[in-house]
Amino acid sequence: MTWNLDSLEELLKRNESWVVGREDGCLCVTNEDGLDAYLALSGEQIIVESILFAKNQVSDTSALNEEILKTHQVFPLTTMAMTTVDSEDYYIAFGALSSQSKEESIQIEVEMLFNNVSGFLDAYEDYIN
Repeated sequence: MTWNLDSLEELLKRNESWVVGREDGCLCVTNEDGLDAYLALSGEQIIVESILFAKNQVSDTSALNEEILKTHQVFPLTTMAMTTVDSEDYYIAFGALSSQSKEESIQIEVEMLFNNVSGFLDAYEDYIN
């Protein structure tokens, strides 16, 4: 099955602990802890991401970036990157999977992203003001 936003929204709404809505051509999934993840289709991929913190909140970006490169692999299915929103840079957590993935794989990807967001924030809190 190749997914579209309608079928992804239907799938994600089956999880009773998530609130799912549409926002600017993607889905916004909010978990019971109030964390948001954005899910979008991009070519042959489904991208799931969550904003972690603004770059301007980081006390030493070089040291944090080095720490991320040395440790991010301990967080399954999720990695970190930077993105720009309204001219401001943010660190994000994200995962990607095929647009033909199974239902279970998509649900696991979103669950792992939520779990790993907390882990990233804990692991890198010493760098955040």
